[in-house]
Amino acid sequence: MILKELSTSDRLAWDELTKSLDHGCFMQSWVWADFRELDGYQTFRYGLFNEINQLIGGCIFYFYPQPSAANIIFAPAAPILWQGYEIEGMKLLLAEAELLAKSINQRGVNHTGGAIALRIEPLLFAKPVWMGQDFRRSPADLLPSETLWIDLQQTEAELLANLHSKGRYNLRLSWRHGVETSFTSDDKAIPFFYDLLYATAERQSFLIEPYGFFIKLCQILFRKGIAEIGFAKYNGENLAAILLIYWGDRCTYLYGGRSDRDRQVMPTYALHWEAMQRAKQRGCKIYDFYGYSDDPNHSYYKFSRFKRQFGGKVIKTIGAHDYFFYDRLVDTIIRLLQ
Repeated sequence: MILKELSTSDRLAWDELTKSLDHGCFMQSWVWADFRELDGYQTFRYGLFNEINQLIGGCIFYFYPQPSAANIIFAPAAPILWQGYEIEGMKLLLAEAELLAKSINQRGVNHTGGAIALRIEPLLFAKPVWMGQDFRRSPADLLPSETLWIDLQQTEAELLANLHSKGRYNLRLSWRHGVETSFTSDDKAIPFFYDLLYATAERQSFLIEPYGFFIKLCQILFRKGIAEIGFAKYNGENLAAILLIYWGDRCTYLYGGRSDRDRQVMPTYALHWEAMQRAKQRGCKIYDFYGYSDDPNHSYYKFSRFKRQFGGKVIKTIGAHDYFFYDRLVDTIIRLLQ
């Protein structure tokens, strides 16, 4: 097995690999890396190849330059590894990450500290042997480590039957009120989506990314046909909006917001229901609600009560883990003391 830096000619093969594996994710897609570069990140794209030059794994590393000595290289939803190649593949990726940690400050980044750690987050249900004892649980996840999946391989009747009774009632209520839904990948939809997201964040006191983030996110993903915005409308007014990402067999509900007006028509129920039907038509097997918790003290709890009305299965992955480059860490501590 060899490790090589990926070129644009590898793009299709890389994306097909991330789509084909259960632990693949849009955050390891080529287009997501392109988006993060627009948002100020550096990306380093590596592939693992077998003896017949077949791509069998790899990782896209992300690095955000900051004026700090204690920087971290990130690998969300990674590494991507074929079964049977995990131990050797992880060794090669880890060695490359350590080289990056030392040289990253020489690649045009305006600081001198390099990176002190690698943070990975493979979407696995149990910590694998190939992570060993040197990876420690991170204090912060890159993706939600707990989420809610709806099985889209069910028939429409089965999906409806598996809604909780309150969810089924609210969905039918939205239908009786005549809530209309629409989906688009037109850039003109972005400000309407953001207005509803911003209003929700203000009302429920949570932080969101700035408008420019969503301009870059939507425009680049729209062009590749893997994202769209959905709206729920009542009496000609947009009451709710969601941003969906399609990758492999999964449709992910990434962001959403709603107006505080006409809450009695339950617009979000009709919107998510129609989103699931669209995802089924595109061949998706999973509708991922992307973030869930039954813990009343968790920040996701308020959203989770709504999501639970659609039934589904709670999924828990191992979360983010850190590997410290101790020579870099010691150097950083010495500089800070000095």
